Amino acid sequence: MTKAVWAAFVLLSATFAAQAQRNGAAAARPEAKPIPEEGIPVTDSLVISKCGGCHTRDAKGNMLRISWERATPEGWEEAIKRMVRLNGLTLTPAEARSILKYLSTYHGLAPEEAKPVMYFAEHRIQDETIIPSDAVRGACANCHAFARPLSWRRSAEDWKLLANLHVAFYATADQAFRRGLAAGGGGNAPPVPSHDSGPPKLPLDDALDFLGKSAQLHTPEWAAWRARMRSPKLSGRWLVTAHIPGKGTYTGELAVEPGAAEDEFTTNVKLESLRDGSKITRSGQGLVYAGYSWRGRSKGTAPASAAVDDLNREAREVMWFSPDGSQADGRWFWGLYQEFGMDVKLRRASSDPTLMGTERTALKVGSQGTRVRLVGDNLPAQVNAGDLDFGSGVKVRRIVSHDPSQLVAEVDVSADAVPGKRDIVLGRSVLPNSIAVYDRIDYIQVVPESAVARLGSDVHPKGFQQFEAVAYQRGADGKPHTADDVEIGPIDVNWSVEEFYAVYGDDDKDFVGTLSPSGLFTPALDGPNPKRKFSRNNYGDIWVVATAKNEKDAGGKPLVGKGYLVVTVPMYVQFDQPEVGQ
Repeated sequence: MTKAVWAAFVLLSATFAAQAQRNGAAAARPEAKPIPEEGIPVTDSLVISKCGGCHTRDAKGNMLRISWERATPEGWEEAIKRMVRLNGLTLTPAEARSILKYLSTYHGLAPEEAKPVMYFAEHRIQDETIIPSDAVRGACANCHAFARPLSWRRSAEDWKLLANLHVAFYATADQAFRRGLAAGGGGNAPPVPSHDSGPPKLPLDDALDFLGKSAQLHTPEWAAWRARMRSPKLSGRWLVTAHIPGKGTYTGELAVEPGAAEDEFTTNVKLESLRDGSKITRSGQGLVYAGYSWRGRSKGTAPASAAVDDLNREAREVMWFSPDGSQADGRWFWGLYQEFGMDVKLRRASSDPTLMGTERTALKVGSQGTRVRLVGDNLPAQVNAGDLDFGSGVKVRRIVSHDPSQLVAEVDVSADAVPGKRDIVLGRSVLPNSIAVYDRIDYIQVVPESAVARLGSDVHPKGFQQFEAVAYQRGADGKPHTADDVEIGPIDVNWSVEEFYAVYGDDDKDFVGTLSPSGLFTPALDGPNPKRKFSRNNYGDIWVVATAKNEKDAGGKPLVGKGYLVVTVPMYVQFDQPEVGQ
């Protein structure tokens, strides 16, 4: 018997022994069953009619499983699709939309509960810092983002039932629940318990403990929101600020009109680039779940070109509106892998003067007469230098020009101005953390620092990746990549790729794809390549390199930043793409 087989045998035996100990202890010490948690009654006649065949309803109006769960629109949509595909549920599209709307609203999340996991619905790829331990990471995040379970709220019993469902449906789930990170190919297997130490605590136990406490069915946030929830009042004019990776910042306005129902709307948006003045006009429609959670679709009024990053392409919209309905933020995105998009912020327009954005992101210490263009709405007819404030050490010399939508000011920065992010204030309007004061650029960060692109073919579309180069000054601690560093903003760079050496004779940079002058990476074709050694596919990993055009280090050499890119095969199996925006 090999060592590997013997180790697996020991682990399996220990697991069975631990379970037997648990069962034996339970039998020896019978405990009173806990009082069942109160459910959330289901009152919608269509849900009762369509779901009641399997989800039985009690005298209080609670339906089995459904009444002990709350989720985001994406979570409920996934559940409805599973019922259709696996359990024989028959729905028309209109019925499916109606059920989804009811469950997402009356069995949904409060705004405060949804906000921390909005990145999941927005299809942002990011390192998750919300995972409490490696044990929980191993049990839950081997296969999917941890935001996925945190997009739900369940009773303690329902979390256990979800774990059972995983074991029944997914062959690898039981390994993840028992072995944690080791089931994903890393880390060590759980220790084998001794006979006198009692049963070991499995990763699943830690995960259930955490979810049972942090993602409860009944919470103060939900109770408060359920009491104050109302139909969304979003019609009117909204001010928009949007950042588009590789293209810069756009500002403009969004007109929202009532739709067919009180929670449905039509939209028209006009945006203009602060960088080059290019314009975008889009129209679309959306609906709001639970009084705050926007899902929609829009596209440019002009036909989209063949360019994959064309801003006229149809996009899905995910936005979180503040409970008072005064502002919103989110992401509008498109692409097979949702890799293209814009980060969007909305503010409800008013008659008050409002600053929206600035063309310049940074001011250098000691600079004189620098022109700063500010874009806004309803700016006052008369603006004096004293009306505009950039904080200590920055003096507004004069107002060069102004009109209701923009103004240009000349500013002087003193030699002893404190580096850091500054607010720009005009009257009662504040543009927070909008411009940086700096005395030097210490390093360049390629954004994203690590990324994935996918090869493509006629059958499988490619997965692209847009990069940006952002300049930073070290903060007061003198150390780079710490919390007090000052972000100066995007800078002009030359883009190139370098080999990330993983094996002898590595040649990935010659085959994985190309990088454009604007930082857009286009992957190569999928399939065996006879030009490569062993006719390998065009996958590989490389450095994406940004070399500053104007900024130099202490030795007089151009500043350089690097990002890590993995170019892999297409996603041959496509999981459900949420359709809650329709």
